[in-house]
Amino acid sequence: MQDSPATHPMLPDALVQALQQAQAQVNGLVLGKRLQVRLAFVALLADGHLLIEDLPGLGKTTLAHAMAATLGLGFQRVQFTSDLLPGDVLGVSIYDAQTRQFQFHPGPVFTNILLADEINRAPPRTQSALLEAMAEHQVTLDGTTHTLDEPFFVIATQNPVDLSGTYPLPDSQLDRFLLRMGLGYPDAKDERALLAGSDRRELIAGTRPLLGVEQVLALRQAVGRVHASETLIDYVQALLSRSRRQPGVRVGLSPRAGLALLRGARAHALLLGRDHVLPEDVQTLFPAVAAHRLVPDTEGSSSTELSHAILHAVSVD
Repeated sequence: MQDSPATHPMLPDALVQALQQAQAQVNGLVLGKRLQVRLAFVALLADGHLLIEDLPGLGKTTLAHAMAATLGLGFQRVQFTSDLLPGDVLGVSIYDAQTRQFQFHPGPVFTNILLADEINRAPPRTQSALLEAMAEHQVTLDGTTHTLDEPFFVIATQNPVDLSGTYPLPDSQLDRFLLRMGLGYPDAKDERALLAGSDRRELIAGTRPLLGVEQVLALRQAVGRVHASETLIDYVQALLSRSRRQPGVRVGLSPRAGLALLRGARAHALLLGRDHVLPEDVQTLFPAVAAHRLVPDTEGSSSTELSHAILHAVSVD
């Protein structure tokens, strides 16, 4: 698939150009991962969150930093460790002796883009501290609700759960991520360019923001106007139904997963310059939306392989 064209049926030319330049800039920093970069923009524009899972050293954090530098939004990074507390992420109320009142000191979650680095190295209690923030874009502490800034976008990285010192993310936490994807090893050409090129950290430090709060919010509004036909919705529903009776699957996809798939497909269509969703948009996104939500009936079974099997079992009418 090609990136979005110079003109777009739903967006002003200036916004199209800025969006194209933003994707090109991230692609220049994360070499050879055009699909993964597009999926990262899908998660952003679909008002979702992104989970990047892969081995250490394959560019997970680099992609997150490249997105943050390019988007021109408020950014905070939290390194998740075994001793990280919920208050280290959300904030704490501290008693002020002079005013005789508790003063709330917001944590790093009060930003536009939160990089939760190696999220599965923190214990479940700290992982779950993000649930309300990710689902409701708010934080409730000591009976007081604090609204987060918009847009709010979590990019979390995690190492495979079979590595030492990791805690599996609970299903409720996984479901908060619109997409889960891996990066994989670069091919020989891109790896050579990476080895011979400048340090990625220096390149990211020198990048300039190409989008901002108003542009991102405008793009999210445009996603909601992308048309999904009745036939397309039938196709999505057929995928959901198949997942619940697919051999090897103990727990299939929920209606919320279907809504996430549709929202992501709309964003994907917008990025490719269309005002309507095609089955190809759904098929491109389905493994990234579905795999981390499926529960195999056998330990060790690959949910990614199951998602592909579901996709192949449902025809496009």
